[in-house]
Amino acid sequence: MAYLEKNSSFSRVEDKPKNKKKKWIIIGLSILTIILIGGGIFAWKTGSLLNKISDGKGGIFSSLVKSLPGVENKLVGEDEGQINIALLGMRGEGVVGGGLLTDTIMVVGIRPAENKISIISVPRDLYVTVPGTQDRSKINAVHAYGEEKGKGQGMKDMEAILSDITGLHITYAASINFEGFKKLVDIIDGVPFHLDQPFSESVQFMGLGSEQDCDYKTGYIVPVYEIKNGIKIQKRGSKEVTRKNGTKYIHDFRLCTKKVNPEAELECGGNFTLPAGDLTLNGDQALCLSRSRATSSDFERAKRQQLIMQGIKDKLTSAGTLTDFGKMNDILSNLGDNTRTDLQAWEMKRFYDVYMGMNNPQIYQRVLENSEEGFLYHPENGTAGYILLPRGDNYDRIHDMAKNIFTMPAQSDIKPDSKQEAESK
Repeated sequence: MAYLEKNSSFSRVEDKPKNKKKKWIIIGLSILTIILIGGGIFAWKTGSLLNKISDGKGGIFSSLVKSLPGVENKLVGEDEGQINIALLGMRGEGVVGGGLLTDTIMVVGIRPAENKISIISVPRDLYVTVPGTQDRSKINAVHAYGEEKGKGQGMKDMEAILSDITGLHITYAASINFEGFKKLVDIIDGVPFHLDQPFSESVQFMGLGSEQDCDYKTGYIVPVYEIKNGIKIQKRGSKEVTRKNGTKYIHDFRLCTKKVNPEAELECGGNFTLPAGDLTLNGDQALCLSRSRATSSDFERAKRQQLIMQGIKDKLTSAGTLTDFGKMNDILSNLGDNTRTDLQAWEMKRFYDVYMGMNNPQIYQRVLENSEEGFLYHPENGTAGYILLPRGDNYDRIHDMAKNIFTMPAQSDIKPDSKQEAESK
């Protein structure tokens, strides 16, 4: 070929395709280089992010080892057919008003082979024994108590108590704070939601309290106590804990913003309202709707949270989000600042791969509550304030529900997945 290029009349004919081919090779290599560099930066950012949000043991090296051929990289529960994870929502570490109290508690069960996902919401007022102690408390305080013992212990304690309640083997947990939730919804351009009737929360965010009750440093009501038989019983909300015979009582925070600063902005605008119809909620609206419970109930709030979470899931896994590098970059940054988990980096990637391998999975929902078809009741007599206990005073019925949630009829007051509804008929 070298001889022809120098000495043959065919040289000019051969030159053009060769040069053209060389040109496209250079362009192709350039594009590949850009992709590799970009992908490397993305992988580095992702790896740094995963290590930042993970309280689990291991890191990038562990993830690399798990990615090697022949190395098993299965999640706990994969071989048994169901992977379970606890999802927690809270104000956020260091935030005044019970930042580490988990006021949103869900247990998600994933069955990849059956293309099904279950969501069980647990109310914050369920009265439980704090793991590793004889103390009794509302379940929303278990995470906070655990974190007092050591960073990351709160999630482990929540996994332990939720395993006890549901009968499911739960070894993973993830949490997101209010700020992260709002930003996530805004990044994905809002979340769809339908209301049959206008919604109004006119009590919860109005800054309740009287002049003498207010703590002017925190903006929350000062605790008020009642003495019974020489024992101090807390009557109204605060961040303090009252102990009685080894039992911990923790009550709601009540804002008194109006009394502390009449010009201060109230949470959710004070009187939070939404019109009826098909809506696209922004971050603030989605958060306020997810938190609202005073004029409805904690159970209704949990049902709304499940529907909002489904909307977020659909937006996150849509092609428009997954192929938008800017959005994905913003989502990663937001998660790094506002999300925590005890999953290792390779386990997070495996979770993602498992879910993306499913095809529009069916969703099965249940909220633990105190209706006739519920599994909880409120004891009429007691000194622990408003609490909920399991019917029969054990978790047997809840265990049975969690085990059979994929085959039992949908909860009547939660709008079911259309596929699930068809199956139950």
